[in-house]
Amino acid sequence: RDWSSDVCSSDLNALSSSNTGTSLVAIGESSLLSNTSGVNNTAVGRYSLYSNTTASYNTGIGFQSLFSNTTASNNTAVGYQAAYSNTSASPVTAVGYQAGYSVTAGGGGLVAMGYQAGYTQSNGGNYSVAIGDYALKYANASSNTAIGAYSLYSNTTASNNTAVGYQAGYSNTTGQYNTLLGLQAGYSQTTAGSCTFEIGRAYV
Repeated sequence: RDWSSDVCSSDLNALSSSNTGTSLVAIGESSLLSNTSGVNNTAVGRYSLYSNTTASYNTGIGFQSLFSNTTASNNTAVGYQAAYSNTSASPVTAVGYQAGYSVTAGGGGLVAMGYQAGYTQSNGGNYSVAIGDYALKYANASSNTAIGAYSLYSNTTASNNTAVGYQAGYSNTTGQYNTLLGLQAGYSQTTAGSCTFEIGRAYV
């Protein structure tokens, strides 16, 4: 049997009646409802991948995960409203409650894992990594790495920062090119300049 054209749908209004895409799984009310020709998509959860039309190779698991996605392919969103606002950014990996919620058209390369991790990343969020609850929550900048709960929490437009540890770089808003390692490293730093290296609470 040729499985390549199989389409599996379940629940009310799952998949569009005009769908021509193949290798689709839609489980949950209105999941993949707008899909027209996208292929190899998996939507599990009410309104998951709801707006998807032609995009392919996406996985949305959870209520309204990848809800706004239309043409972006190769995205993975797992969790309540994970990558909710994404329309055309790719690739995006968002795992957790509202992780990567605001990523839209320019956040390609974003990895957000944790409760509201990378929440505000949108047009400027290219190639950023946010792992941990609230990591990089308010940032809309590129090439940041935040690992640990509340790491780079207050960051807004600053790029090229690395913060590893609970609340590392917590207060940083616009300071760039900083490396902060350890519990609350650089916690009070706000708009400090570039090339700061700190381990723990003491400058090195």
